[in-house]
Amino acid sequence: MQIETKMVSSEAATRDVMIAFEAFKEANDQRLAAVEAKGAGDILLEEKVNRIDRALARNQGALDRLALIQARPGMGGEGGPAAPSEAKAAWGSFVRRGDETALARIELKALSAGVDADGGYVAPPEVQGVIDRRLTLASPFRRLASVRQTTTSTFKKPVSISAASVGWATETGARPQTNTPTLDLLSFPAGELYAQPAATQTLLDDAAVDIDTWLAAEIADAFAAQESAAFMSGDGVGKPKGILAHTIVADASQVWGNIGYRATGVAGGFAATNPADTLIDLTYAPKAAFRPNASFVMNRRTVSAIRKFKDSAGNYIWQPATTAGQPANLLGYPLVEIEETPDIAANAYAIAFGDFEKGYLIVDRMGVRVLRDPYTAKPYVLFYVTKRVGGGIQHFDAIKLLKFAVS
Repeated sequence: MQIETKMVSSEAATRDVMIAFEAFKEANDQRLAAVEAKGAGDILLEEKVNRIDRALARNQGALDRLALIQARPGMGGEGGPAAPSEAKAAWGSFVRRGDETALARIELKALSAGVDADGGYVAPPEVQGVIDRRLTLASPFRRLASVRQTTTSTFKKPVSISAASVGWATETGARPQTNTPTLDLLSFPAGELYAQPAATQTLLDDAAVDIDTWLAAEIADAFAAQESAAFMSGDGVGKPKGILAHTIVADASQVWGNIGYRATGVAGGFAATNPADTLIDLTYAPKAAFRPNASFVMNRRTVSAIRKFKDSAGNYIWQPATTAGQPANLLGYPLVEIEETPDIAANAYAIAFGDFEKGYLIVDRMGVRVLRDPYTAKPYVLFYVTKRVGGGIQHFDAIKLLKFAVS
């Protein structure tokens, strides 16, 4: 019965999105017609379009939230929760009652019963799995990029920045030695991400509450927001190095180690005529190998601006998602909203496009450490949770930026 309710809700949410989109197109067409007829915009029509645009954004957001709710880990499987492992049971005793006896007795590498200088214990793999799944659902950037698990504080990846030379030869012809490829060694140091959710002892004592799911839910949104900001613009000091923190140059002069950009031709905006042409040009900035899996990335305010654009045939270039869990569509490519992307402004890089899976690498150092603190904020129990995360560009040709500037 619960599944049927979710399906009906998904259908209703999709229907609301499509109704709002049709109303938006009708109102925007009226606005454009008024601009052509009068040479200036109509204030009432502008407000009508903006009002419907906000409603469309809310409906699209409701559809996205529904997909997240349906994908969240449940309280247990169809046959009830599985019997906990010894490590899991010990972990539950520690989190609920502060009993460290069982943890100290268990000699499992995955559990790491030894205590850091900062205190705390490493969560068992089952708990880390719940946290990782919740974090992936909450973080659109993690769904786009490559994610690598590591046991070291710095992950190093050799990459080839030039292919090995090849040549042709006849059956008995000479085969001169070819050049070897040029290699570069990329380093991805992990910074420490932390959060400190609080719970009452009553909540912890309630056997019906899945503490692992509660803890994951409490930290997922906070971690996701901090991660996304770092993946976009982090300086790489104690945190991942963001896309915008790398050297950015005009696409015509882009070389390995730099990220290329295309300019809109207007400081802080799009061209007054045929603004969609700039976005079309951006889709052809990456090489063909990076386009099949490419996506647009921007924040919701930028989406609101480009939602009004049409192509040369008069078709809207933005199309809403028609299925819960799927992104909207822009020029045939998925459009992913990441709030930490800059707003449209003079010289801002407000839109990114490319294959983020090939272009950006997220490095998770294995182990989520939790320190239980029942003393600092009585009657609440604080959980100081830390996770080590790194990241950076792994292929500089895969991602291109749109700069809102003359050149």
